[in-house]
Amino acid sequence: MTSSFEFSAYPVPRLSDAERDWALDQLREGAAQGMLSHDTLVRRIELALAARRSEDLAVLTADLPGRERVEDRWTRRLFGWVGRMSAVSVGVRRAWAAEKLPKLLLPHPGTGRLRIGRDPGSGLRLSHETVSRAHAELSLRDGVWVLKDLGSTNGTTVNGHRVTGSAVVRDGDQVGFGKVTFRLSSS
Repeated sequence: MTSSFEFSAYPVPRLSDAERDWALDQLREGAAQGMLSHDTLVRRIELALAARRSEDLAVLTADLPGRERVEDRWTRRLFGWVGRMSAVSVGVRRAWAAEKLPKLLLPHPGTGRLRIGRDPGSGLRLSHETVSRAHAELSLRDGVWVLKDLGSTNGTTVNGHRVTGSAVVRDGDQVGFGKVTFRLSSS
């Protein structure tokens, strides 16, 4: 009497009953929606019952729009929770950094425009290599502070977003000129 055994270098995870049931439900639903003929349904059910791996079931249901598997739903929820927790830690880090930033006092109304750059004639002269000679301009228009990028090489940012043209700014906003960042303050 001869017996043969199969040995695999890598263990193949066994198919769970929940996975098989999910695939069978998908096939039944596909047939109910008219996406599978009766013969195709019968053949695929036979293959699903004989399947040994999750990949075999995935092939049988790949052309069917279906419900999410329970495992996929939990995975998506887990990634959502991790993403939200990560966003909280990033927000805390930004808030902590915002308090450490040097203040840039908003000019008094009626003083005109504040030019920002490396040029000695600028109202706010920043001697950093990432700041352009004529980098940006801060002005009061109709009671609203407006920050305008003057075509700088390394860009102007407001709260981490690059300014193209002009942007409205308020007390407490983070403004960046190249790699130099300030927190706007009215006092």
